[in-house]
Amino acid sequence: MGIDKDFISFFKLKMQQGSSFTGAIADSTHFILNEAAVREIGMQNPIGKHFRSQGTNGTIIGVVKDFHFASLREKIAPVIFFYRPAVYQTLYIKTSTNKAAAAIAAAGNQFKQYNGEFPFSYNFLDELFNNLYQGEQRESTLFNYFAGMAILISCLGLLGLAAYTAQVRTREIGVRKVLGASVTGVIGLLAKDFIKLVLIAIVVATPLAWYAMTNWLNAFAYRIPIHWTVFVLAAGIAIIIAFVTISFQSIKAALANPVKSLRSE
Repeated sequence: MGIDKDFISFFKLKMQQGSSFTGAIADSTHFILNEAAVREIGMQNPIGKHFRSQGTNGTIIGVVKDFHFASLREKIAPVIFFYRPAVYQTLYIKTSTNKAAAAIAAAGNQFKQYNGEFPFSYNFLDELFNNLYQGEQRESTLFNYFAGMAILISCLGLLGLAAYTAQVRTREIGVRKVLGASVTGVIGLLAKDFIKLVLIAIVVATPLAWYAMTNWLNAFAYRIPIHWTVFVLAAGIAIIIAFVTISFQSIKAALANPVKSLRSE
């Protein structure tokens, strides 16, 4: 990559050892490598050693710490920086969000003045990096929609099942209340069977989710580990949603007058 003396400081790249370009004539025979390039070459103490690249013999004056310039699916590749400000094909401009329009207009005016025969075009660097993960963003959106639909359908099923169970066990609930059962006890009686089903579903779904997530993360060279707290949190949320869904029918059945329920039975 041909750069000028301000490239490394402009992008806030960190020097691991050595120094950056200064703009001196001697920089035309100087090279800066990233850590991946040094490892690839297998060179020990690279500063000051002779190096040849693209037909140019020179000296390594610095090593820059590895930085990401591609998708996190890819490992950081070796990079060699050489001093060639004249080969720049892209001009980088740093500005703030509220001044972006003014910066674009100023750059466009300068471009037309010195290179007006060619169309002026620009990109935002954050958008270019964001485009690397469009596939993941689409997957995330789809998963959110499908997860929402699955939760809604499950809640409707639980609600209907809870209503049916409460109706079938009307006499039992009435007898228990006559014998002194509390509202909390009746709610727990109706809820525990559904919670058991949710726990069974969690036991079945957890290894499948772990397997799917592991396979997806393995596609990235740089990734986070899957921590067990993720599954505990998901299980807790599932139990809360299930309990809230069935609590309406459970509370309704627990508060019903046992005399009426027994008389109707």
